[in-house]
Amino acid sequence: MPPTHPSAASDALQATRVVAAQRWRIATLLTTGMVLVYFGFIALVAFRPAALATLVSEGLSVGIVMGACVIVAAWVLTWLYISWANRVYDPALAALKAAHGAADRHAGDGQ
Repeated sequence: MPPTHPSAASDALQATRVVAAQRWRIATLLTTGMVLVYFGFIALVAFRPAALATLVSEGLSVGIVMGACVIVAAWVLTWLYISWANRVYDPALAALKAAHGAADRHAGDGQ
């Protein structure tokens, strides 16, 4: 007897590819953002050290403030990824697992 849903496997594969592509896009975007922030700061250190030495207040320079901002940017980008993963990625994976489990149960009934 031929399977009742011949495209179920290809549909599952396509859905998995869509979820993987979404994750790749967000990871690439956030990684690019962090690289720009970090290497932007390093470029300032290398090419504009006098600007970073400017005092904001006694004992606090622009370089210290910007270095702290690099760390905060890493936290913010991590929070953005976690927020996205909890809101989009994890539910999509759960739906794929549920669909895969239902397909396995359905395939077992036909044998």
